[in-house]
Amino acid sequence: MRLILTAAVAGLAIAAAGCRGSSDNAANASNDMMMNEAMANDMNMPSDMNMAVAPMLASDFVSTVAGSDMYEIESGKLAQTMASNAELKAFGGMLVTDHGKSSADLKTAASEASPPVTPPATMPAGLRAKLDALKAAKGAEFDKLFVEQQKEGHQKALDALKSYASSGDQQSLTAFASKAVPVVQGHLDKLNAMKL
Repeated sequence: MRLILTAAVAGLAIAAAGCRGSSDNAANASNDMMMNEAMANDMNMPSDMNMAVAPMLASDFVSTVAGSDMYEIESGKLAQTMASNAELKAFGGMLVTDHGKSSADLKTAASEASPPVTPPATMPAGLRAKLDALKAAKGAEFDKLFVEQQKEGHQKALDALKSYASSGDQQSLTAFASKAVPVVQGHLDKLNAMKL
């Protein structure tokens, strides 16, 4: 009887040690996982490296920027006549000039792509609707809506330009995008600095 009891106690001791070892291993594995995630965060890398984003196609890039330029030119013209704030009137004039040049540069870069890409001739429906909303606004309401739309539009354009500049597949268009980034960033900086 004493032998059976001793064997049972020894068995429990071995089982307890085994359990402690496996919980230690689980804790170590959990710590390793947390450390890897922390290292990924420190390096600004996603912890799940399977989240690759496909680069924008040249045709999509050209359509995005051409549409943005058309909208900026037309909204800039509206600001020159409808804004109640002198700073916004001047900003509207700058948009007409800078985005007119951007449109011409984009056409050249798109024609040099292989195969060449033809920019769209009409503004996308979503941007046309924003323009219609601007036309319906008056005075301070126009100023507020104009600035909101400009901030959103310039941020989207900036994101597209930076993305294509770093991962685009057409050299003429990546060069265009790189050159356009500081211009669009400058517009966004002016908008953010305005005190209306």
